[in-house]
Amino acid sequence: MAEYLPLELPENPKLIHNITHFARALRKAGIGVGPGSVLDAVRAVQAAGFTEKRDFYWVLHACFVSKPEQRRVFDQVFRLYWRDPRFMEHMMAMMLPAIRGVQEDRPAQAAEKRAAEALLGDANRDMPDAQDSPEEEVQIEIDASLTMSSEERLRSLDFEQMSTEEVAEAKRMLARLTLPVKPIKSRRAAASTMGRLMDWRATMRRAMRQGGEIRSLARKKPRERYPNLVVICDISGSMSQYSRMVLHFLHAVANEKGAGWAKVHGFTFGTRLTNITRHLAQRDVDAALAAAGAEAQDWEGGTRIGSCLHAFNRDWSRRVMGQGAVVLLITDGLDRDAPDDLAREMQRLHLSCKRLIWLNPLLRWEGFAPKARGIAAMLPHVDAFRAGHSIASLEDLAAVISRQTDSGEKDRLMRMIGA
Repeated sequence: MAEYLPLELPENPKLIHNITHFARALRKAGIGVGPGSVLDAVRAVQAAGFTEKRDFYWVLHACFVSKPEQRRVFDQVFRLYWRDPRFMEHMMAMMLPAIRGVQEDRPAQAAEKRAAEALLGDANRDMPDAQDSPEEEVQIEIDASLTMSSEERLRSLDFEQMSTEEVAEAKRMLARLTLPVKPIKSRRAAASTMGRLMDWRATMRRAMRQGGEIRSLARKKPRERYPNLVVICDISGSMSQYSRMVLHFLHAVANEKGAGWAKVHGFTFGTRLTNITRHLAQRDVDAALAAAGAEAQDWEGGTRIGSCLHAFNRDWSRRVMGQGAVVLLITDGLDRDAPDDLAREMQRLHLSCKRLIWLNPLLRWEGFAPKARGIAAMLPHVDAFRAGHSIASLEDLAAVISRQTDSGEKDRLMRMIGA
């Protein structure tokens, strides 16, 4: 156990109080910070000094951040607490409903609302009374009886903009979602008295048992079976929060009895490909995703879509893609590999499956255009291109996954590329 030497405190230890309060805000935002980390941070600041903001940032970062997924939350809490002179106004604007306060001129960034909740705590979120307002003031009454409920609002909320409580509630909603699929007809047939096809082999076998006399004709019908579902999910830095929510949804689909899928296979990729299918078989979602995260060592790293798809096509395609598999590819398409190699691997993946559906969270923007080379190289080789940034987008996917004619936004974007 580490032993701490006596710490000499200044007469007015405001900085130590601020660091302690900052650590408490990090703990509320979901970062595990203990008293030992606070003492380490105080000693590190005393040793390194804080004349430069960048040095001060990295000193606290080294003491409080121990996992890659904690960096984004730390950045937002640090910015709001130490670097933004209007951090309280900014937090209040994010915390207030859109109908009561003046909103920011830009949407909240990733983990920003979570950081605001951690810093505000149980503070009063009501707007202060205006001091200079005139005595006679026009009051506006708004009937909110027809406004959206919290669950309806959560369905359309971006995963990146959710607070800690909203993420927990969204995970519970995702656990109730299903992804039904229609069965497909197999080339094999099954015996059926109402079948339209004649089963001459069964007819002759039956006749041989009756002395060669044909007394009835055996019939058959095409046998129905369910396809496999293969999910290839991007876990790079830009896709971290989306991939976590999608994997929660994937775990619910994999453990839903009678959902229709023959088997659900899961793969993650950032700079390398990882098979997490066996981890999804665990009933507890937290244990399953913890095991998957421990095996996938490239969380919140770079992105090499072409190389990872090449590894999938080479090592796993023939194992999991047989019998009309449906593939869900979750990525933003921002790739470092050569676009020609990426297009070739996408074409091979498309030819190996029955249907390839691409979910891209960037499609949530109204002005989205396929300007990135990776997106332009991948788009021609998918059957459907849809958004994947909210619960509502996943519900829409469940409604159209068996619809062969659905292409999402692919046709519109392909016209933009052609123009």
